[in-house]
Amino acid sequence: MATFISHSPAETAALGEQWGRVAESGLVIGLCGDLGAGKTQLVKGLALGLGITTRVHSPTFALVNIYTGGRLPLFHVDLYRLDTREQILAAGLEEYLNPEGVTVIEWAERWFGEAQSPGATPAAGPQRFRWVRIDVLSETERSIHYEDPGS
Repeated sequence: MATFISHSPAETAALGEQWGRVAESGLVIGLCGDLGAGKTQLVKGLALGLGITTRVHSPTFALVNIYTGGRLPLFHVDLYRLDTREQILAAGLEEYLNPEGVTVIEWAERWFGEAQSPGATPAAGPQRFRWVRIDVLSETERSIHYEDPGS
């Protein structure tokens, strides 16, 4: 497991951009963290790394935003408005667990369980899954814990 200390939203986006440059089709990233932790900022960087130039914003009310135009499509899922796994399944979001592209799921613990953490693979989840937890350290600093793709 790796930890990255971000000192600004730009540094958080830069980490996501690095991931986007090397991401392979089928990758699912589960993001956990409080409101305002920087989940969407990380996704903005990921999109840039994939070569997507469209403006990225949180899909809180749409549930899913789909971005194309890069080397892989990006499926950005936000589960904030869904409280239970049953609601998530009823919303028909399972198709995003095996994407032809990259899926990022904000509030992933609502789907895969509170006990999940970086380094753990969800029991009923995708084959290629990376947990990411963002903790707020201060107004500008974040601690980002994630599975190191190089390990």
